[in-house]
Amino acid sequence: MPGAEEKSDLPLPALTEVWTPVPPVVSVAPSGVPSDALVLFNGKDLNAWTSVKTPDAPAPWTIEGDAMVVSPKSGNIRTKATFGDLQLHLEFRTPAEVKGKSQGRGNSGIFFMGIYELQVLDSYENPTYVNGQAASIYKQHAPLVNASHKPGEWQTHDVIWTAPRFDPQGKLILPARMTVFHNGVLVQNHAELKGGTVFRGPPSYKAHAPKLPLELQDHNNLTAFRNIWVREL
Repeated sequence: MPGAEEKSDLPLPALTEVWTPVPPVVSVAPSGVPSDALVLFNGKDLNAWTSVKTPDAPAPWTIEGDAMVVSPKSGNIRTKATFGDLQLHLEFRTPAEVKGKSQGRGNSGIFFMGIYELQVLDSYENPTYVNGQAASIYKQHAPLVNASHKPGEWQTHDVIWTAPRFDPQGKLILPARMTVFHNGVLVQNHAELKGGTVFRGPPSYKAHAPKLPLELQDHNNLTAFRNIWVREL
C-alpha cells in the first residue's frame, strides 16, 4: 500500500477501483483439469471425436490403456465440437522404439480449426528442418528452444490459440496467434501466423467460420495422446 505521505491533490484511490463484473470462480481438479474445461479425451472413449476421412463415422484410432493411439493410414480425427479462441492442454508420446529419422519419427500434429498446425514430432536428438521440429508452427515458426523429452516419455503442449478475424467480405482483419509451452517451457511467444499450414509454398489466409473443429493428424506413426482438454476464451 502506498505510504501516508501521498500528496493530497492526487485523485482518490477509489476512483481507479473496479468492483464489477466479478471474475467467475474456476477450481482445478487434482488431475489438473479446470472446472470450466471441456474434456476431449479422458482415456476411456473417443466419443468427442469423429473421422475426417469418413465424415460422421466414429474416430478410427485405438485406445491403449489411458491413451488414444494413431491407427496408421486411417486418417485424421477431429472434434465434434467447434472452437474459436481457446486454451488447450494435450499430452503426447512418440514411440519408444525409434524408427526412421527426421520427419519420420513420431510425426503427428494439432490442427487448430483444422487449418493451422502445431507440430508433434520426436525431436530428441533427431535433426530436421527447424520449422518442422516439435512445437514448431509448421513451416512458419521454429520453436524458441528444443524442450523435447526422450522417445517413449509423455510430453505436454499447452497452447493459447487466438483465431484469425475476417470482415464480412472475407478480408483478414487480425491474423491468428499462438503461444505454446512445450513441457512447461515457452517455445512460441504470441507468434503471428502467416496463414494456413501448407507443405509447399508460402502460407496465406482464406476466410472461414469463426469456430471450427480441432484436428489431430495421422502421419502413419504410432503417436499416442492423452489428457486432452480445452477452455474456450
